[in-house]
Formats: sequence, C-alpha cells, structure tokens
Amino acid sequence: MSDNTTSDHLDTFRRLRPRMQGIAYRMLASSAEAEEVVQDAWLRWHESAHDGLDSAEAWLVTITTRLAIDRLRSAKVQREHYVGTWLPEPLMSDALAPSPEQMLERADDVSVAFLTLLERLSPEARAAYLMREVFDADYGEVAEALGKSESACRQIVHRAKLQLQDERPRHVVPHEARLRLLRGFAEAAGSGQFTALNALLAEDAQLIGDGGGKVPSFGVPLVGNRRIAQLFYATHRRFGDAVRYEVVVLNGQWGLLRFIGNTLESAQSFETDGERILTLHVQRNPDKLARIATALGRDTGPVANR
Repeated sequence: MSDNTTSDHLDTFRRLRPRMQGIAYRMLASSAEAEEVVQDAWLRWHESAHDGLDSAEAWLVTITTRLAIDRLRSAKVQREHYVGTWLPEPLMSDALAPSPEQMLERADDVSVAFLTLLERLSPEARAAYLMREVFDADYGEVAEALGKSESACRQIVHRAKLQLQDERPRHVVPHEARLRLLRGFAEAAGSGQFTALNALLAEDAQLIGDGGGKVPSFGVPLVGNRRIAQLFYATHRRFGDAVRYEVVVLNGQWGLLRFIGNTLESAQSFETDGERILTLHVQRNPDKLARIATALGRDTGPVANR
C-alpha cells in the first residue's frame, strides 16, 4: 500500500470517526468502551483491502455497529451484577457534536434518560433502533450491519419503538427555561435554601443514583420533593462553602457538576416539565466521573457524603 493510499484511508477514517464514536457511545453509554470499539474498527479498516469498496462510510458504520453489539452483549452480563443502579457515563464535551449548541439540538437522542431507557433493548434491537431512528440509516444499511433481512430489521425497529414509546420524555422544554430552572436549583442547593429546593421539585420527583459500589448511593430511587430537598440541604449543612455547583452541558442537556473542595463528587442530569424538576440522575461512581474530572483538572474519588 502506497503512502498516498495510506494517507487517504487515514483521512477517510478521521472524517467518519465522529459518526462512529456517536454510534458506539449511544450503543454502550460508555465513552471509554466506545473509543475501544472505534480503535478496533480502525485496526480492521487499516488491515483490510479497499479495492472495489462502494462506500467507506457504510463499511465503517457496519463494522462499528457489529463490534458495539458484541461488546454490549458482554457488558449486559456485567451490568446484571452491577452494585446498585447502573447509569450511563456522562459526557461533558463536544465528543458527539462540534459545539454545545449542536449538542443541545440533539439532546433527545443522547440524554442520560434516553440512554438509560435504551438498556431495555437487546443489543441488536438497540443497534437497529439507533441506526434507523437516530442516524437515519435506510433499512438496507441496517440489514447489512445486523446481517439480517430488511423485513426482519423493520420488525425489530417496530418492536423497539413500541417498547420505548411509553417511556420517552413527553415534555419539550425550551433550553432557556431548562437553564433558568437549573441555575435556580444550583443557587438554592449551594446556599442551603430548603424551601426553594422543595418548590423547584415536583411532588413526586425521584432521584436515581449510581455509586457503582465505590461510594454510597441509593439502591432504589429516592422519591418525593421533600426527601430530595432534605438530601441537598444536608449536603450543604455538612460541607458548607466547600460545596459548589457548576452548570454545564451534560449529554446534550443542561446539567450540574457538584464539587466538594477540589473533588468532583457527582454529575447530575435532570428531566423537567419546564416548571419543576421531575427526575434527577446522579452519577457518583468515580470511575465514570474520571474523564470529566481529568478534563477539568480536578480530583475524583470517595467523598464522605451520600
């Protein structure tokens, strides 16, 4: 293979890498595992003959999807034995889109709530659904990736849509309204205003936490605005001015990072109807916070706090 050919193949791979990364992350909900899948795809691309290849994009999407399906099969076995509630690894970067604005535009297909919901699907159903409904692939491409007939893939996608439709978020909230709400919540939590916290939460709000067995968390959702407000109020009472909240873009939506001292203690994603907070997904597992903490130059690890 000539140097020019190698360079062309590398340029093709680099151009398509964001799409491959997006597929792999949505499949696995883990940035580290997604990067490993993309690296494996690169090795296969580098070692394969490309003569007569009709579409480099179709080839790379297919191999990425197949690798992600295989890895997800193994991951599902591991997640069955996960300590406590499993939540996706949050992203606070432009890994899935060139800018925060574009991330916000696609919040519905990369949010923590959506990725958590996708866990209900089998690996093949998840791949078919994502390719068709998120990445706008035609059924021929889906069939090629899954090694099934187009009619079978249509049935897989149809069943996946039925399985997910009742649980998809129904509230379309302007990003400005979401931002105002989270800023108000961050201010109330950071200053220990119990009444304000309670008012910003829906009466039946729930908090879902992931500690991964590394730090304390709740094994089942914490339900009720007063109970959740008391939790945030207790954190302020215990750590005072050492607690700090930062509003950031997490998985395409406005969310919060909570710091205690120099330690990133949690990444918090929210579902809201625009008036009240309905659900909080709180990621406390240090392993899943490490990438964000490293990017910010902060520590991550156990904090003596629930």
